[in-house]
Amino acid sequence: MSQGKINVSVENIFPLIKKFLYSDHEIFLRELISNATDATLKLKHLTSIGEAKVEYGNPKIEIKVDKEGKKIHIIDQGLGMTSDEVEKYINQVAFSGAEEFLNKYEDGAKDTGIIGHFGLGFYSAFMVAEKVEIITKSFKEEPAAHWSCDGSPNFTLEESKKEDRGTEIILHIAEDSTEFLEEGRITELLNKYNKFMPVPIKFGTKTETLPKPEGAKEEDEAPTQEVDNIINNPNPAWTKQPADLEDEDYKGFYRELYPMQFDEPLFHIHLNVDYPFNLTGILYFPKLTNDLNVQKDKIQLYQNQVFVTDNVEGIVPEFLTMLRGVIDSPDIPLNVSRSYLQADGAVKKISSYITRKVADKLSSLFKNNREDFEAKWNDIKIVIEYGMLSEDKFFDKADKFALYPTVDGSFFTFDELQEKIKANQTDKDDKLVILYASDKEAQHSYIEAAKTKGYEVLLMDSPIIAHLMQKLEGSKENITFVRVDSDHVDNLIKKEENQISKLSDEEKETLKTDLEKTIESKSYTIQLEAMDSSASPFIITEPEFMRRMKEMQQTGGGGMFGMGNMPEMYNLVVNTNHELVSEILNTKTAKKKERLINQSLDLAKLSKGLLKGAELTEFIKRSYDMVK
Repeated sequence: MSQGKINVSVENIFPLIKKFLYSDHEIFLRELISNATDATLKLKHLTSIGEAKVEYGNPKIEIKVDKEGKKIHIIDQGLGMTSDEVEKYINQVAFSGAEEFLNKYEDGAKDTGIIGHFGLGFYSAFMVAEKVEIITKSFKEEPAAHWSCDGSPNFTLEESKKEDRGTEIILHIAEDSTEFLEEGRITELLNKYNKFMPVPIKFGTKTETLPKPEGAKEEDEAPTQEVDNIINNPNPAWTKQPADLEDEDYKGFYRELYPMQFDEPLFHIHLNVDYPFNLTGILYFPKLTNDLNVQKDKIQLYQNQVFVTDNVEGIVPEFLTMLRGVIDSPDIPLNVSRSYLQADGAVKKISSYITRKVADKLSSLFKNNREDFEAKWNDIKIVIEYGMLSEDKFFDKADKFALYPTVDGSFFTFDELQEKIKANQTDKDDKLVILYASDKEAQHSYIEAAKTKGYEVLLMDSPIIAHLMQKLEGSKENITFVRVDSDHVDNLIKKEENQISKLSDEEKETLKTDLEKTIESKSYTIQLEAMDSSASPFIITEPEFMRRMKEMQQTGGGGMFGMGNMPEMYNLVVNTNHELVSEILNTKTAKKKERLINQSLDLAKLSKGLLKGAELTEFIKRSYDMVK
């Protein structure tokens, strides 16, 4: 028997590990199972190259919980350790046996799936255990070893009678961590972190129903048997080649990832790259709503099939965090800060690669089946628009497949739209005016007015569309987006010809005074305009610039401080060529004049969806009085 002190450079390494090394104590099980997986995969590699003269067999990792004895056992059938190796890999904190192994077998070991975190990972056990034992026997012909440590720098190391190859780690659970003695808690952790580990993991047994024997009666119960409860899928879809998978395999894996998600994914993107970094994975486009927040944190990040996190910001571009699926890369560290990840060169390359792959997939879908792409547009547009806003390289690619739907259900790329409308929607300053609506129902009368002039009206209704229009106006030459209710139809696209007003300047001044006297609200700026006599007498519009800046402020960004908190601003456009306006001007009875103005204003409000509450009640009452 030998005794000694663990070789550490800081005297109080254990309190440091327990409090600061990992932010979440529950990852101790992930770390210890990762080590057991490494030990198993190392043995597999050594047997395959003939360096280990043993039978590899069908090894598994087993987790046992002894609630009464307050112990957790993690047992593997991997290559085990000799006493010298325990001294080397356990007593020298942060010495990585996996790293040494990969360096030694550089030519053939890169694809073994070895995780590579033996060292500090093992000491995460002391976050939940007051004492840890290791009983291990190497695949080499050497005696087994028994190591024990009570959470101080002191340890004991002696021979053991263990006869089977592999390692058993015994955690004596501390009083403040007894939650981990509950089977339900361990099941939760295994499902969270180890669901796709590359070596089968056993946790207890389960009852399996067997087929009834031939000749059995209907009322006879089917026989059952107890089988190992294997909690993981060692060969998940992302570890396979795309050529080996059918569409149903991808859908099945989606259901495995999200058992409570009942919608089928729209399509998937299989990631597979080995230079200049290693990365595999599958991303799914789900059906998305216009809510930018509730969709996030659905992509799971793995490192060699070990779950790391579902907070992938910094690794996956921000606009793609609304997707779902798995990304697996050995080049992403397991335990680092978010700021470190964002500055890491490999991580930046990974982010760029994912952006490019998604853009290429979308471009391919658009080119190969445009009809299907159009049918899915409303479910995917929020991701594409967000990407165009936040990533210039994605913007350049997406410009060829991003769609601009019209209120009538047609879809155009930007180039197609530009070609279609340039003859009719270019103003007197040679600027292309792109008209759009954000709500087909609420802006119906404005849309119809624009359509009577032969204008094409887009339906742009996502929450970030104001930002995207701003970017498009800055990146395209001589274009502007104008919402159909931002001005009366004759002013939306200014041409050379102007209507001549039937009213003199003096009459206009009198009319404006009458209107201002009756309409007390400061929300309306009154504009007298000469329009076609068939156009509406009163029209309420929202100035494009002010409204758009306010929308941008409300969704993060925009030009002016506090714009999001400003009251709504409207223009009341009065058609001086309409006969009702002439009647208002010429009415001598003050009460009748006031009633006509209020009725006309309320009709304009009703058309704009602004007439509500007490004002609506008063309008209905006044309307009945007028038709008596």
